[in-house]
Amino acid sequence: MFTGIVQERGEVVALDLAPDGADARVTVRGPLVTQDVQHGESIAVSGVCLTVVASHEDTFTADVMAETLLRTSAKEWAPGRAVNLERSVTPTTRLGGHVVQGHVDGIGTIVARVPHDGYDEFSISVGKDLARYIASKGAVAVDGISLTVIDVNDSPTGAVFTLGIIPETRTATTLGGAAVGSSVNIEVDVMAKYVERLLSFRDVEKA
Repeated sequence: MFTGIVQERGEVVALDLAPDGADARVTVRGPLVTQDVQHGESIAVSGVCLTVVASHEDTFTADVMAETLLRTSAKEWAPGRAVNLERSVTPTTRLGGHVVQGHVDGIGTIVARVPHDGYDEFSISVGKDLARYIASKGAVAVDGISLTVIDVNDSPTGAVFTLGIIPETRTATTLGGAAVGSSVNIEVDVMAKYVERLLSFRDVEKA
């Protein structure tokens, strides 16, 4: 489990695809998160929870399953790409963001970025499969960053939601260099998914 508070902006060193292209192994540089990392620990890489299989000096290596390549921006990772890094929480960690699992639900697209005094306003488009979980003033993880939704505008094909990105977030994360048209990993609030699941069973029982 994570909090969505990025600890370090790292860099992809290598992405080695399997011969059939179904899965991959990624190596990431992150001097802070690798200081005492152990085999089998979890690190969120731009919101994707990965298990450390090896580490060396300031890098760690993890396997990336076919499902992860399909549903996230991991398929676009290449040497030199900046990524957000966060170690998993401990029982004494301050929960500064919200509960983030590192289980990406899908991909969004940055459709606008407007500078304001003290913050940048980002607009992100998602499909109908994710739109129903996005709520005004609710929580969402974008590339592993815990953020608060300002507003949501629905459409027949999905929704566009807005976020305010303060200077600290611009500096500490990959959103500082994100351009319009960029793909971002989206993880919706897990509570919304459980509520939907519980309500679906209520409807089945009534049928």
